[in-house]
Amino acid sequence: MELMDKTINSYFDVWLGPRDPRVKGWLLLENYTPTFIFSVLYLLIVWLGPKYMRNKQPFSCRGILVIYNLGLTLLSLYMFYELVTGVLEGGYNFFCQDTHSGGEADMKIIRVLWWYYFSKLIEFMDTFFFILRKNNHQITVLHVYHHATMLNIWWFVMNWVPCGHSYFGATLNSFIHVLMYSYYGLSAVPAMRPYLWWKKYITQGQLIQFVLTIIQTSCGVVWPCAFPQGWLYFQISYMISLIILFTNFYIQTYNKKASSRRKEYQNGSTAIANGYTNSFSSLENNVKQRKQRKD
Repeated sequence: MELMDKTINSYFDVWLGPRDPRVKGWLLLENYTPTFIFSVLYLLIVWLGPKYMRNKQPFSCRGILVIYNLGLTLLSLYMFYELVTGVLEGGYNFFCQDTHSGGEADMKIIRVLWWYYFSKLIEFMDTFFFILRKNNHQITVLHVYHHATMLNIWWFVMNWVPCGHSYFGATLNSFIHVLMYSYYGLSAVPAMRPYLWWKKYITQGQLIQFVLTIIQTSCGVVWPCAFPQGWLYFQISYMISLIILFTNFYIQTYNKKASSRRKEYQNGSTAIANGYTNSFSSLENNVKQRKQRKD
């Protein structure tokens, strides 16, 4: 394992240049192998978990879901606050910020972004809860792609560009996660579900987040500083991939459902207007529904 770590590290150093010495020896950052292994295990569980649960009863997980989502809400709130205050303390430039001119504020940003990286490992539990509860329809390509890639991307970010221009996307994402995990935590309590109205707007917020990140990242390309340009181009490309996938998710989830509801409403109106035959069908459906409820 040690030999493999040294070989991998030497390749990375050749391709990407010297690492940032400020994170040397930090938990999980010294070598890429643990992050890679966690990602492979995650994908294996995504593949094998639903097969294992196929003939088993779903777990409720209600209590632990409330605690888990509350914990991630508080962690996201902490990261958002620390990132905002760190950026203000360091006088960060919105258009382009290098990784060494913020003084002590840079170290504050680095420490918070390590927690941001580590939170991506914790968030693997999102998928595991879907599997245990047999909500397999929620394990989409978007979901798995986003979770599997973020942990790996942020391992590289933390080793080479752990502060500076890297702060922006993490700050927005932490704010969105405050809204998202508070929603999921409250939705685990059945009595709260009728009062939760902002799920649709979370996805809209995520899309806005990606667009704003592209704009801010592009500023570093147009008005460059000492921040490595290659990282900026990679971030723009990754954000574009997320916009495509999240837009498709939004259309499939919200626009098609709204269209389906409109069609159902129109079909119901037509049934009433067409007279006895359709009225009889409506009556028959009502009888069936009563029987189903009675059962």
